[in-house]
Amino acid sequence: MRTGKTLVTINSSGRQAASVVRVAAAIGWNVRAQMRDRKGIVAQEICSLPNVTVIEGDLEEPGVIAELFSTENGGVDLAFINTTHWGNEFAVGKALADEAKRVGVKHYIYSTMPDHSRFRKGWKSLPLWARKAEIEEYVKKLGLRATFVYTAIYHNNFTSLDYPLFRMELLDDGSFEWRAPFHEHDKLPWLDAEHDVGPAILQIFKHGPQRWHGERVCLAFQNLTPLEVCRDFSRALNRPVHYVRAPITISLPVPTGYREHLEILEEVLGNQRAPYFGPDLQEKCLEEALELWEGFRSMEEYAREVFPLEEAANGLRWMEEDGREFLS
Repeated sequence: MRTGKTLVTINSSGRQAASVVRVAAAIGWNVRAQMRDRKGIVAQEICSLPNVTVIEGDLEEPGVIAELFSTENGGVDLAFINTTHWGNEFAVGKALADEAKRVGVKHYIYSTMPDHSRFRKGWKSLPLWARKAEIEEYVKKLGLRATFVYTAIYHNNFTSLDYPLFRMELLDDGSFEWRAPFHEHDKLPWLDAEHDVGPAILQIFKHGPQRWHGERVCLAFQNLTPLEVCRDFSRALNRPVHYVRAPITISLPVPTGYREHLEILEEVLGNQRAPYFGPDLQEKCLEEALELWEGFRSMEEYAREVFPLEEAANGLRWMEEDGREFLS
C-alpha cells in the first residue's frame, strides 16, 4: 500500500519538471516521471532519486499516458504538466487532461504561456506559446481542479555559445555582450527554473485547489531590464557586460518552428514592446511568486554561482583565465 501523495510529471528531464520531481521526491511523495528516454545527466539523476518511478516513452505512443495515470496502488493525486512542441502538442495536452479527469486527479497544474493575439489588434501569436494557451482553455472547459502557471525567462538560457536570443558573447577584450531585440528599459520577468520552480509548485500543491483553483500564477521572481541584467552579470563576473539592442541573429540550425517563433517574438516583444506575460498579468507578476517562495536565486547569484559552471560543462574555459584584470 502506498503512503504519501502520488504526483505525475511529464518531460521530467526538462528544467521545470526536474525541479518539481526533486522537491517532491525529497519530501517523500511518490512520483511517476515520464521521459522520452534516459539519456543525459539530468535524466540519470531523476532515475536515481528515491520515490521516483520512471515511465519511459513518447507521450504519443499507445499506452504511455494510461500507464502514467494508472489507478493501481491508489491512483494519482496530483499532476504537474509542462507540454512541449514535440509532435502534436495540443493532442498530447488534451489526452493528458482527459486522463487526469477520468481518474480523478485532485489538483492539476499546467505550465502555460500567453497568446498575445488575444490582447491587442496587431499583436501576433508566438507559435510555441499559442498551443499552450489552447491547452489551457481546454483544461478550463474540462472542469479539472486546475491551476495555470506562467514561467518567466530562464536564467539558464544565457550561454556564450552561438545560440540565438540569449547569447552572452565573450569578446576578445574579455568582456561580454548580450544582443537582443528587447528595449533596453523594458522590464522583463526572470526565473531560475532549476532552483525555483519546484519549491513554488510544491507550495501551490500544499495550499491546494481550494486556494489556487482556476488561478493564473506568474512564476517570476525579478523584473529586470536588459541593462539591469547586464549590470548583475558584470557585478557577478567582475568584468564588463554590455547590452546592445539588435535584431535576432540565427547562425546555426534551430528546431522546427523556432525560427518563426523568434521572428514573431522580435516583432511583438521587441518592436511592439508588448508585456511578456500580456497586460492582464504584468502588474501582479512578482506578487504571487514571492508569496509562494522567498528563497529564489537572483540573477546576480546565478551569474556568479551557476553560469561559470554551466559554461565549463559546455567545454568553455574563460573563467580560468589568469593575468587579466576586468573592471566591473
